[in-house]
Amino acid sequence: MSDVEKRLAALETRLHELEDQVALYQLMSAYGPLVDSGDAMATAALWVEDGIYDWGGGTPPQDGTTPVKEGAAGAAYNQAAIADMVRGPYHQEIINGGAGHVIGLPHIVLDGDTAVATSYSRLYRRDGENFRVWRVGANRWEFVRTADGWRVKNRINRVLNGGEEPRALLRSGIKS
Repeated sequence: MSDVEKRLAALETRLHELEDQVALYQLMSAYGPLVDSGDAMATAALWVEDGIYDWGGGTPPQDGTTPVKEGAAGAAYNQAAIADMVRGPYHQEIINGGAGHVIGLPHIVLDGDTAVATSYSRLYRRDGENFRVWRVGANRWEFVRTADGWRVKNRINRVLNGGEEPRALLRSGIKS
């Protein structure tokens, strides 16, 4: 292989990695507008069919009878349950009162057809005529490339409450 061919191959590799990063940024940045608009199906479509969104609900139930745990500490254990969470009374109360889910710029580590992103998230809620930060979280997003592009396999979101678990979550996705 000539020097020009080697340089071209290296450039193509770098370009594909940048395209993957942009696709992942787009996927993550779509979450807030979709969930705040109440679009349950489009929100759920960000995940793979058996994808998990855990915002404090812990491990899935072993009996398989609880596809979603609602509330401030909950979890949805598949795409259908994620859509149910968006349609559920807890989430509807939040968005109907005025809310904005904002994902911070992530740190992304690509590894072929998988990736991990580490980010902060903020949930703003309307308080009279103003908004206040209601929740700040540490997030670990795990992605997989599918035939339809990148999708979320697992998202863990933990409130930054001073505890070790959210700090460990932030450390886990950063490779030095």
